[in-house]
Amino acid sequence: MTTGTRVAADRLPQTALLTWDGDLAARMVEGIRQYLVLRTAVVGDQRLRAWKPDVSSLTSWDRWLQPRRQRLARILGVGIDHRVRGEGLQIVSTPGATDGAIARGRGYDVYAIRWPVFGGLDGEGLLLLPHGRRRARMVVLPDAAQTPEQSAGLEPGLPRPQQLARRFAENGCAVAIPQAVDRDCEHSLLPDIRSTNMSHREFIYRTAYELGRHVLGYELESLFALLDGWQIDAPIGVAGYGEGGRLALYAAALDDRISAAGVSGAFGPREQTWREPIDRNLFGLLRQFGDAEVAAMIAPRRLVIEAARVPTVDGPPAEREGRSGAAPGVLVTPSFEQVAEEAERARRHVAGLRGASGYLEVVRPDRQHPGSDSFLRQILRAVGARQRLAPTARAPRRTGNQLPDPRRRRDRIVRQIIAHTQVALAAAEHRREQFWASADRTSATAFALSADRYRRRFARHVIGELPAPRGRLNPRSRLVYDTPKFRGYEVVLDVYGTGAAHVFSYGILLVPKGIRRGHQRPVVVCQHGLEGRPQDVADPAVDHDAYHTYACRLAEKGFVTFAPQNPYIGGSRYRDIQRLANPLGVSLFSVIVRQHERILQWLGSLPFVDAERIAFYGLSYGGKTAMRVPALLPGYCLSICSADYNEWIWKCSSTRHRWSYMGTGEYDMPEFDLGNTFNYAEMSWLIFPRPFMVERGHHDGVAPDEWVAYEYARTRRLYVLLGHAERTEIEFFDGPHTINGNGTFEFLERHLLRRESLAVS
Repeated sequence: MTTGTRVAADRLPQTALLTWDGDLAARMVEGIRQYLVLRTAVVGDQRLRAWKPDVSSLTSWDRWLQPRRQRLARILGVGIDHRVRGEGLQIVSTPGATDGAIARGRGYDVYAIRWPVFGGLDGEGLLLLPHGRRRARMVVLPDAAQTPEQSAGLEPGLPRPQQLARRFAENGCAVAIPQAVDRDCEHSLLPDIRSTNMSHREFIYRTAYELGRHVLGYELESLFALLDGWQIDAPIGVAGYGEGGRLALYAAALDDRISAAGVSGAFGPREQTWREPIDRNLFGLLRQFGDAEVAAMIAPRRLVIEAARVPTVDGPPAEREGRSGAAPGVLVTPSFEQVAEEAERARRHVAGLRGASGYLEVVRPDRQHPGSDSFLRQILRAVGARQRLAPTARAPRRTGNQLPDPRRRRDRIVRQIIAHTQVALAAAEHRREQFWASADRTSATAFALSADRYRRRFARHVIGELPAPRGRLNPRSRLVYDTPKFRGYEVVLDVYGTGAAHVFSYGILLVPKGIRRGHQRPVVVCQHGLEGRPQDVADPAVDHDAYHTYACRLAEKGFVTFAPQNPYIGGSRYRDIQRLANPLGVSLFSVIVRQHERILQWLGSLPFVDAERIAFYGLSYGGKTAMRVPALLPGYCLSICSADYNEWIWKCSSTRHRWSYMGTGEYDMPEFDLGNTFNYAEMSWLIFPRPFMVERGHHDGVAPDEWVAYEYARTRRLYVLLGHAERTEIEFFDGPHTINGNGTFEFLERHLLRRESLAVS
């Protein structure tokens, strides 16, 4: 026996000799990264070619914009919840005070305010009201690192030119300043379980994303609720810096009540979003919307862009004892030329629209400092306010009434948003019921047919679709194992791309000896977990404590097995794939699906393989693959999910359970809006009526048995009610996060062998 040795001259028939050296897994990950980098680089030109508005009239322009506003709102997590209506702004007064003002400036008073957004969630901030005529309503949106008090000049921290709220109030504007979600990490924790160094923005992003919501969406809904309840008859403007500038841009694009928007330190090309703090990750944004397209949606209303430096963000809060798990991400200021070029793209998008000439102006402040006079003047002119820009020496003076505590106000906002995500989490199963209500359950055939529509939704809008491979497979192989019962070959197949951006499939094929000419065997694709390799499951000399050479054991039973390399290996390098993919509307599994399409195509072409009997069996992250890939690829006739099946939405979004990813470093796990559409039971329904099994160790730390049983009951119920109870089962065993290989092997034999004997001849 030559177990584990390489005989480089030997290969499979109809394949070229594989001559690659080095770490093929690392080569795969880097090829995928570079492929997505190239797709990101060209997406802006694709948007430019696809942008074909009807600018023949303002009515037709508005009609053309409506579906795009709806799409942008959905990407941002806006509109999924119903805002509270009919309750205006509330002045928060000091008990016993005769006047609710907390400070007075030159010609205006300052109040603490609150307004309802959703049930259990309020917006809070400050309101500056002029003594005389209120010429305009301005919403000032500071950066995440700034407080409303700083923008109003009530606290130190901002030079006067950057105290936008105070300056607007001095020019006769009524000014509201909402509290933003900041980048501290005090409340980024699972109470009594685990603390993290995720910023509040990242923590809310991670729990909300799975539920079709977003930290930006929560802030936008709060802003829109503020406008709903602000009963003053005057034009509305929004102006913001940093995160507040991004909010102002999106708000003006979505809500035409806003007459003018000022965006400072926030505008530019978005193709580097994947390098930024992860709370800026928006699924599918770049397919339709760069900043140019969002800016164009504001026309013919007024937009002023200040090319100021962006706020300094060098990464998440520093790790310290007991706090870790945050995703990397930095902010970099684009050049003035990049800002100007993106603005020019916006102008080209609306060329010919009546009234849009000159709707957008780019201001270049001195030394990139935000808050230039030119920026302020143009916004004031757009909302019809006076433009008295001479500085006043006197900051607002306190009245003696109690000032709000900015930290406590921040705490309330952050805690309320987190609590709202948990309400949304509890409601997610009911939203899934509504989503699946039109599935035809009158028969197994009817259900399978109606499930095709859901499969398309899963593929296009949850996982995301990359182009189908069209080139040749170009299979290459080499013999790496030769045992008494099977031979093993490393195999590489082309998917697409060339050079540094080459995307390929790679794995190890084990072929039992003695297959008679003309006979075809079933295949079991044996999938490793996180940071795994094909050798972990298919090398006869490696008895990994999670896999126990299960590909080899199945080959010894007479099954052909294939152990693919999936690209979730390499730490942050593979997580870059997810970060690059999401803004393009795709994901890590979009790549994996295309790789497995090629694997199925090649396996089905082998003369000793029965193409109708190719099964999937994966552990851990391979179990995640077992839920998603066979749900999308009917070429897999059976699927076994080991050491992963559970109440997946709780797993990703719960802030109350110790099994949750919310306290760990797996920032690649959330999939946008999965919670309202497909939990693991619903994914198994896409596999139905093909056989499906769950393998579960009692001591597996992925989740408790109760979660697994709770979710699996919904899988089994469908199979039973539609007449295929024998095609699904679950095996609980007294063990850890590992392949058990008892009930699952019997399941494979029962459903794959038919009447053919696989005994080695």
